[in-house]
Amino acid sequence: MDREPWLNLFMLAILCPLITGAPSSSLCSDENLSIRGGSFSLSLDGSLVRYSCPEGYYPTITIRRCNGGRWNPMPESKTPECKRVTCPNPRGFENGEVYPNQPWFFVNDTTHYSCHSGYIFRGSGTRVCQLNGKWSGSTAVCGRNSDHCPDPGIPAGSTKNGNNFNIDDKVTYRCDRTLTLIGSKERVCQDDGQWSGTEPECYAGFTYDTPEEASEGFSSSLKSNLELSKLHEETDQYGKKIKVQEGGKLDIYIALDVSDSIEEDEFEKAKDVIKTLIDKISYYDVTPNYEILIFASNVTQIVSMTDFKSGQGNNLEQILKRLANYKYESKGARTGTNIAEAYKTILESIKIEEDHNKEDFMKTQHIVIMFTDGQANMGGSPKIRVDQIKHLVIQNNPSREDKLDLYVFGMGDDVHAEDINDLKTNRGNEKFFFKLKNFDKLKETFDNMIDEGTSVALCGLYRDYGDDSSDRRRQYPWLAKISVTRSNGKISKCMGSLVTSTFILTAAHCFVFGDTHDRITVDIGPNIRGIKVKQYIPHPRYNLKAKKDMGIPEYYEFDVALIQLEKPVIMDLDLRPICIPCTKETSGALRLTDKEGTCRKHKEVIMSADTVNAAFMTDRKKSIEKKEIKIKQGKWRDACVEDAKKAEGITAKNAEDIITDNFLCSGGIEPTRDDIACKGDSGGATFVVPGNRIVQVGIVSWGVKDLCARNPSASSDAQSRDYHTSLFSAEVLSFLKVYLGDGTLGIPLTFL
Repeated sequence: MDREPWLNLFMLAILCPLITGAPSSSLCSDENLSIRGGSFSLSLDGSLVRYSCPEGYYPTITIRRCNGGRWNPMPESKTPECKRVTCPNPRGFENGEVYPNQPWFFVNDTTHYSCHSGYIFRGSGTRVCQLNGKWSGSTAVCGRNSDHCPDPGIPAGSTKNGNNFNIDDKVTYRCDRTLTLIGSKERVCQDDGQWSGTEPECYAGFTYDTPEEASEGFSSSLKSNLELSKLHEETDQYGKKIKVQEGGKLDIYIALDVSDSIEEDEFEKAKDVIKTLIDKISYYDVTPNYEILIFASNVTQIVSMTDFKSGQGNNLEQILKRLANYKYESKGARTGTNIAEAYKTILESIKIEEDHNKEDFMKTQHIVIMFTDGQANMGGSPKIRVDQIKHLVIQNNPSREDKLDLYVFGMGDDVHAEDINDLKTNRGNEKFFFKLKNFDKLKETFDNMIDEGTSVALCGLYRDYGDDSSDRRRQYPWLAKISVTRSNGKISKCMGSLVTSTFILTAAHCFVFGDTHDRITVDIGPNIRGIKVKQYIPHPRYNLKAKKDMGIPEYYEFDVALIQLEKPVIMDLDLRPICIPCTKETSGALRLTDKEGTCRKHKEVIMSADTVNAAFMTDRKKSIEKKEIKIKQGKWRDACVEDAKKAEGITAKNAEDIITDNFLCSGGIEPTRDDIACKGDSGGATFVVPGNRIVQVGIVSWGVKDLCARNPSASSDAQSRDYHTSLFSAEVLSFLKVYLGDGTLGIPLTFL
């Protein structure tokens, strides 16, 4: 069955460093172990000394190890002390001013940002240094808004090389000498106007993520993948779920380190984390396969993937019981930290899956999540095995890069973030590295993650059938066709988009005085036709004659309407809503956390380039087809707006009176020749495709020329322009929120 899967390989590896055969405390002196301003504690076997400080301070030495009767580092060589936590210096901020400008920034210090004339600000205008050594908010950027990609900015504590932001241009980053770069050291401006990779962050040794940050960042991505996975389960004609059996699309690998540096109580907390994760995944309508590994020097399988898929070990209750019964001392005498061996085991399992069913393997998304301090003391470099996993899954095909997600969690005071950075994925809008202070914070993270009560329906799903135009309705399952029978018997047609199970979004000008709900029908999806309508609701400020006296005979601002269906439709693979910006549902589609998910961020992510690749659908030909356009912004917008004065009948001298900021503009032949809208395309969704989901940014409204009268396949000429009602308009969003956000009118959207 041809269903693209979305979540296959998931690994949870909790690791800590170990000095194999560490001597007892009697072999190392307990003198001179104190810390100025803080306290210390010894491990149970006396081989480790851990230092701690009051809130807002960090120890200059976090750990001493007893090795061969000597402490490392030696007490007499360096006396540890508690110093104040600082945040990375934002001095690299360009094209504006940061105030205050000072050499050090301590907890609760505040910075303010502003741009020089001619630059546009985005990010957080005010940022506060937090207890975990990180700034609140997002990176402040003053951009030119004249390049293909937006200025990627300079995160605090870093320097950037590269000031050209057009297609294939590169920028590189490095952090200050005492800081470690987490994220992408190099980013490339891509065709879609987005930067490759992940925005870098500069971590000090004392920098941590809070459990809230880790929970939001991790679970926002995981929730999206889980919800996508459930859509790839088959259902029979009665709606009963058919479970994926052998060769299933969701494989979860969990690996847990049990080396001696992990205390027994920490090991028990880690097992609870695994149980919590599996429990919360079970709230989703998915049927994953599991492999659970426990390892130190060697790997022990609680259950193997082969056994799970063959039916020999797929009782989760029994698997969790087996995990709970694994005792701390069961690891035996070989207690090293062999991260490479853990990855090797996963690699071998993936290879078995590929050999067993190549077709299913190619459809599967693989996710590896590792919790580690990054310090392997045997087995060689784990990066070698990680690179082999990447090669096996991605197969040197850039289009398969999203089939592999590599997450890394680091715990404790001895995390080597630089080593970890090579073990994770770098991809925009997602965070793949989380550094937590201890196992209690790890448990808190997983207790908070994946709030099953707030799971939202997936929007913007589509299936790419390539050049096959025979199945466009299935490819774009939100697509609606609207028919209005007029009093004279003639039928007027428009397009629309399914935005909730109850509402269709379209243009207000699709309706005229005298139209009644009983004369309107809607077709959605490939098989649902003639849906009855309860009412149509135009925007209250839509007034076609509002500027007639100004030389604008027909004025289309706020050309938006909602059609309320008589009964909600039932969603399935062939019937899904499109994403609407500035909603929590779209934050999920863009893989933004709750904190990142703002209307401003949505616009920044999908509408930041001077020309934005977009499209709309037409039904003018024998089959439904997609028309490609570029939304003109920045340096291209003025000419696009000015051409509105060339429309027939318009005598207004000021183009801004015709086209306000509530419109998006397309058409013309520069920088490329756009497709053109035809009569009958009105009301359709103007959409973009950031990643693998479709987001509606506008509604097809009106155009300067009707080039389709002679040729339905017409493209733009130099002066033909189309204008689209912008869904980022505050007044349009307010109108949509009244109805789409009302829980009494069906399942509501959550507006930001």
